Amino acid sequence: MKIFIAGLPFEVEEAELRAVFGDFGYVKSLRIIKDRETGRSRGFGFVEMPNDEEAKEAILNMNGGDYNGSKITVKEAEDRPSDGQNKSFSRGGGRGGYNR
Repeated sequence: MKIFIAGLPFEVEEAELRAVFGDFGYVKSLRIIKDRETGRSRGFGFVEMPNDEEAKEAILNMNGGDYNGSKITVKEAEDRPSDGQNKSFSRGGGRGGYNR
């Protein structure tokens, strides 16, 4: 199960977060999302735990909790469409509002 974490303090490192989630079970992968230009944390990230029961336990225990002075949100990550299509655009979109 892939887990979304928001509200992370900017100074939190991946190794520290991996250890925290590791208390609930095996962590397959973990990534804190960083700003491309500055390399600074954007305050959110993702954890992947292959055992759904362990992942649900982590969510239950950590969501809404205090982490280094910040209230964090921990929930199951929602899948984003990977086909590159955004349903909010009309057919033939991307040309702006000007008709030639």
